[in-house]
Amino acid sequence: MTVARPLWTSVAGVTLAQSAALVAPAVVTGLANPTGYAVVLATALLTVWFWEGLFAALRRHTPSGHGITTALIIVVLVPVDTALWQVAIALSLGVVLAELVFGGRGFGFLSPAVVAASLLVFSFPEVTLAPGTTNVALATAPGAILLLFLGLISWRVILSAVVGTGLLLMLSVDGLNAPQVAAAMTFCVVFLVCDPTAASATNTGRWIYGLLAGGLIVLFSGGPIPTTEGIVFAALLASIFAPLIDHLIVLAHAKRWKTADA
Repeated sequence: MTVARPLWTSVAGVTLAQSAALVAPAVVTGLANPTGYAVVLATALLTVWFWEGLFAALRRHTPSGHGITTALIIVVLVPVDTALWQVAIALSLGVVLAELVFGGRGFGFLSPAVVAASLLVFSFPEVTLAPGTTNVALATAPGAILLLFLGLISWRVILSAVVGTGLLLMLSVDGLNAPQVAAAMTFCVVFLVCDPTAASATNTGRWIYGLLAGGLIVLFSGGPIPTTEGIVFAALLASIFAPLIDHLIVLAHAKRWKTADA
Protein backbone atom coordinates (compact mmCIF):
# COMPACT_ATOMS: atom_id res chain seq x y z
CA MET A 1 0.00 0.00 0.00
CA THR A 2 1.33 3.43 -0.98
CA VAL A 3 1.15 6.11 1.70
CA ALA A 4 0.54 9.60 0.32
CA ARG A 5 3.00 12.20 1.50
CA PRO A 6 1.71 15.53 2.77
CA LEU A 7 1.67 18.20 0.08
CA TRP A 8 4.12 20.46 1.91
CA THR A 9 6.87 17.81 1.81
CA SER A 10 7.17 18.26 -1.97
CA VAL A 11 8.98 21.13 -3.70
CA ALA A 12 5.63 22.45 -4.95
CA GLY A 13 4.19 22.26 -1.45
CA VAL A 14 7.14 24.10 0.08
CA THR A 15 6.87 26.77 -2.61
CA LEU A 16 3.14 27.17 -1.99
CA ALA A 17 3.54 27.38 1.79
CA GLN A 18 6.42 29.86 1.68
CA SER A 19 4.64 31.99 -0.92
CA ALA A 20 1.54 32.11 1.27
CA ALA A 21 3.69 33.09 4.27
CA LEU A 22 5.30 35.89 2.26
CA VAL A 23 2.08 37.45 0.98
CA ALA A 24 1.36 39.63 4.03
CA PRO A 25 4.85 41.16 4.49
CA ALA A 26 5.13 41.68 0.72
CA VAL A 27 1.79 43.50 0.60
CA VAL A 28 2.65 45.66 3.60
CA THR A 29 5.95 46.61 1.95
CA GLY A 30 4.21 47.50 -1.29
CA LEU A 31 1.66 49.81 0.34
CA ALA A 32 4.31 52.47 0.96
CA ASN A 33 5.04 52.92 -2.76
CA PRO A 34 2.73 50.76 -4.90
CA THR A 35 4.05 51.86 -8.31
CA GLY A 36 7.75 51.53 -7.51
CA TYR A 37 7.13 48.28 -5.68
CA ALA A 38 5.21 46.81 -8.62
CA VAL A 39 8.09 47.58 -11.00
CA VAL A 40 10.69 46.00 -8.70
CA LEU A 41 8.45 42.95 -8.14
CA ALA A 42 7.92 42.49 -11.89
CA THR A 43 11.67 42.74 -12.48
CA ALA A 44 12.41 40.19 -9.74
CA LEU A 45 9.78 37.73 -10.96
CA LEU A 46 10.84 37.95 -14.61
CA THR A 47 14.47 37.43 -13.62
CA VAL A 48 13.94 34.31 -11.53
CA TRP A 49 11.43 32.82 -13.96
CA PHE A 50 13.82 33.37 -16.87
CA TRP A 51 16.62 31.43 -15.18
CA GLU A 52 14.33 28.71 -13.89
CA GLY A 53 12.86 28.29 -17.36
CA LEU A 54 16.29 28.19 -19.00
CA PHE A 55 17.69 25.57 -16.62
CA ALA A 56 14.49 23.53 -16.84
CA ALA A 57 14.71 23.54 -20.65
CA LEU A 58 18.39 22.52 -20.59
CA ARG A 59 17.66 19.68 -18.15
CA ARG A 60 14.35 18.78 -19.80
CA HIS A 61 12.14 18.98 -16.75
CA THR A 62 9.31 21.16 -15.51
CA PRO A 63 10.24 24.47 -13.79
CA SER A 64 9.67 24.28 -10.04
CA GLY A 65 8.43 27.86 -9.71
CA HIS A 66 10.25 28.17 -6.38
CA GLY A 67 11.93 31.36 -7.56
CA ILE A 68 8.77 33.26 -6.65
CA THR A 69 9.67 32.99 -2.96
CA THR A 70 13.16 34.35 -3.62
CA ALA A 71 11.67 37.24 -5.60
CA LEU A 72 9.17 38.08 -2.84
CA ILE A 73 11.90 38.09 -0.19
CA ILE A 74 14.12 40.36 -2.26
CA VAL A 75 11.38 42.92 -2.95
CA VAL A 76 10.82 43.24 0.81
CA LEU A 77 14.55 43.77 1.40
CA VAL A 78 15.32 46.10 -1.51
CA PRO A 79 14.28 49.79 -1.54
CA VAL A 80 12.05 50.71 -4.48
CA ASP A 81 14.59 53.25 -5.76
CA THR A 82 17.23 50.56 -6.36
CA ALA A 83 18.26 50.37 -10.02
CA LEU A 84 16.37 47.55 -11.71
CA TRP A 85 19.47 46.26 -13.49
CA GLN A 86 21.18 45.90 -10.13
CA VAL A 87 18.24 43.89 -8.78
CA ALA A 88 18.28 41.69 -11.89
CA ILE A 89 22.03 41.00 -11.69
CA ALA A 90 22.00 40.20 -7.97
CA LEU A 91 18.97 37.93 -8.32
CA SER A 92 20.45 36.19 -11.35
CA LEU A 93 23.65 35.37 -9.50
CA GLY A 94 21.80 34.38 -6.33
CA VAL A 95 19.35 32.03 -8.04
CA VAL A 96 21.91 30.47 -10.37
CA LEU A 97 24.87 30.12 -8.00
CA ALA A 98 22.98 29.16 -4.82
CA GLU A 99 20.23 26.96 -6.26
CA LEU A 100 20.04 26.10 -9.95
CA VAL A 101 23.63 24.94 -10.51
CA PHE A 102 23.11 22.41 -7.70
CA GLY A 103 20.00 20.98 -9.36
CA GLY A 104 17.27 23.15 -7.88
CA ARG A 105 15.49 23.55 -4.58
CA GLY A 106 16.76 21.24 -1.84
CA PHE A 107 20.05 20.31 -3.50
CA GLY A 108 22.11 23.33 -2.50
CA PHE A 109 23.14 24.52 0.95
CA LEU A 110 22.65 28.28 0.66
CA SER A 111 19.56 30.45 0.45
CA PRO A 112 19.35 32.10 -2.98
CA ALA A 113 17.72 35.15 -1.39
CA VAL A 114 20.60 35.51 1.08
CA VAL A 115 23.18 35.15 -1.69
CA ALA A 116 21.34 37.64 -3.91
CA ALA A 117 21.03 40.23 -1.12
CA SER A 118 24.68 39.73 -0.11
CA LEU A 119 25.92 40.15 -3.69
CA LEU A 120 23.74 43.23 -4.13
CA VAL A 121 25.38 44.93 -1.14
CA PHE A 122 28.88 43.66 -1.96
CA SER A 123 28.72 44.67 -5.61
CA PHE A 124 26.93 47.99 -5.23
CA PRO A 125 28.05 49.76 -2.02
CA GLU A 126 25.59 52.60 -2.64
CA VAL A 127 22.69 50.20 -2.11
CA THR A 128 21.30 50.07 1.43
CA LEU A 129 18.79 47.35 2.22
CA ALA A 130 15.46 48.36 3.72
CA PRO A 131 15.41 48.24 7.53
CA GLY A 132 12.91 46.00 9.27
CA THR A 133 9.77 47.77 10.44
CA THR A 134 7.09 47.01 12.99
CA ASN A 135 4.42 46.64 10.30
CA VAL A 136 6.47 44.13 8.32
CA ALA A 137 7.32 42.24 11.52
CA LEU A 138 3.63 41.99 12.47
CA ALA A 139 2.74 40.89 8.93
CA THR A 140 5.44 38.20 9.13
CA ALA A 141 3.95 36.60 12.26
CA PRO A 142 1.06 34.68 10.61
CA GLY A 143 3.40 33.26 7.98
CA ALA A 144 5.90 32.26 10.62
CA ILE A 145 3.17 30.39 12.52
CA LEU A 146 2.16 28.61 9.29
CA LEU A 147 5.74 27.56 8.51
CA LEU A 148 6.30 26.40 12.09
CA PHE A 149 3.08 24.35 11.98
CA LEU A 150 4.16 22.70 8.72
CA GLY A 151 7.66 22.04 10.07
CA LEU A 152 9.31 24.13 7.35
CA ILE A 153 11.22 26.28 9.83
CA SER A 154 12.61 25.35 13.24
CA TRP A 155 11.57 26.98 16.50
CA ARG A 156 14.99 26.00 17.85
CA VAL A 157 16.71 28.19 15.28
CA ILE A 158 14.37 31.12 16.01
CA LEU A 159 14.77 30.86 19.77
CA SER A 160 18.54 30.39 19.74
CA ALA A 161 19.04 33.25 17.25
CA VAL A 162 16.94 35.54 19.45
CA VAL A 163 18.82 34.43 22.57
CA GLY A 164 22.21 34.85 20.90
CA THR A 165 21.36 38.35 19.71
CA GLY A 166 19.65 39.39 22.94
CA LEU A 167 22.42 38.25 25.26
CA LEU A 168 25.14 40.07 23.34
CA LEU A 169 23.07 43.24 23.12
CA MET A 170 22.31 43.15 26.86
CA LEU A 171 26.04 42.96 27.52
CA SER A 172 26.75 45.93 25.27
CA VAL A 173 26.96 49.53 26.37
CA ASP A 174 23.69 50.53 24.72
CA GLY A 175 21.71 47.61 26.14
CA LEU A 176 18.71 45.87 24.61
CA ASN A 177 15.77 47.74 23.06
CA ALA A 178 13.53 44.71 22.62
CA PRO A 179 10.72 46.25 20.48
CA GLN A 180 13.10 47.81 17.96
CA VAL A 181 15.27 44.69 17.82
CA ALA A 182 12.21 42.50 17.22
CA ALA A 183 10.98 44.79 14.43
CA ALA A 184 14.39 44.78 12.78
CA MET A 185 14.93 41.01 12.99
CA THR A 186 11.61 39.23 12.56
CA PHE A 187 11.30 39.07 8.78
CA CYS A 188 14.95 38.24 8.11
CA VAL A 189 15.18 35.61 10.84
CA VAL A 190 12.06 33.79 9.61
CA PHE A 191 12.83 33.86 5.89
CA LEU A 192 16.64 34.03 5.77
CA VAL A 193 18.17 32.54 8.91
CA CYS A 194 15.52 29.81 9.16
CA ASP A 195 15.60 28.82 5.49
CA PRO A 196 15.26 24.99 5.67
CA THR A 197 17.84 24.49 2.91
CA ALA A 198 20.48 26.67 4.56
CA ALA A 199 19.91 26.00 8.28
CA SER A 200 21.26 23.05 10.24
CA ALA A 201 19.22 19.86 9.98
CA THR A 202 20.01 18.22 13.33
CA ASN A 203 18.26 19.41 16.49
CA THR A 204 21.50 20.05 18.39
CA GLY A 205 22.97 21.67 15.31
CA ARG A 206 19.99 24.01 15.09
CA TRP A 207 20.73 25.38 18.57
CA ILE A 208 24.38 25.96 17.65
CA TYR A 209 23.51 27.39 14.24
CA GLY A 210 20.97 29.81 15.73
CA LEU A 211 23.34 31.00 18.44
CA LEU A 212 26.06 31.51 15.83
CA ALA A 213 23.70 33.48 13.60
CA GLY A 214 22.51 35.59 16.55
CA GLY A 215 26.04 36.45 17.58
CA LEU A 216 27.03 37.30 14.02
CA ILE A 217 24.00 39.58 13.66
CA VAL A 218 25.29 41.76 16.50
CA LEU A 219 28.86 41.61 15.18
CA PHE A 220 27.97 42.57 11.61
CA SER A 221 25.37 45.18 12.58
CA GLY A 222 27.79 47.07 14.82
CA GLY A 223 25.11 48.81 16.86
CA PRO A 224 22.21 48.36 19.30
CA ILE A 225 19.69 47.74 16.50
CA PRO A 226 20.39 44.93 14.01
CA THR A 227 20.65 46.11 10.41
CA THR A 228 19.27 44.20 7.45
CA GLU A 229 22.76 44.00 5.97
CA GLY A 230 24.10 42.59 9.24
CA ILE A 231 21.40 39.91 9.36
CA VAL A 232 21.96 38.98 5.71
CA PHE A 233 25.70 38.54 6.18
CA ALA A 234 25.14 36.65 9.43
CA ALA A 235 22.72 34.28 7.68
CA LEU A 236 25.22 33.76 4.85
CA LEU A 237 28.17 32.94 7.11
CA ALA A 238 26.11 30.79 9.48
CA SER A 239 24.69 28.77 6.58
CA ILE A 240 28.19 28.12 5.26
CA PHE A 241 29.05 26.56 8.62
CA ALA A 242 25.74 24.67 8.94
CA PRO A 243 26.90 21.52 7.06
CA LEU A 244 30.05 21.36 9.21
CA ILE A 245 28.01 21.78 12.40
CA ASP A 246 25.69 18.92 11.39
CA HIS A 247 28.64 16.75 10.38
CA LEU A 248 30.32 17.19 13.76
CA ILE A 249 27.04 16.47 15.57
CA VAL A 250 26.56 13.25 13.58
CA LEU A 251 30.16 12.20 14.31
CA ALA A 252 29.68 12.88 18.02
CA HIS A 253 26.48 10.78 18.08
CA ALA A 254 28.18 7.97 16.17
CA LYS A 255 31.11 7.96 18.58
CA ARG A 256 28.76 7.90 21.57
CA TRP A 257 26.76 4.99 20.12
CA LYS A 258 29.95 3.11 19.30
CA THR A 259 31.21 3.61 22.86
CA ALA A 260 27.86 2.47 24.31
CA ASP A 261 27.92 -0.73 22.20
CA ALA A 262 31.50 -1.57 23.13
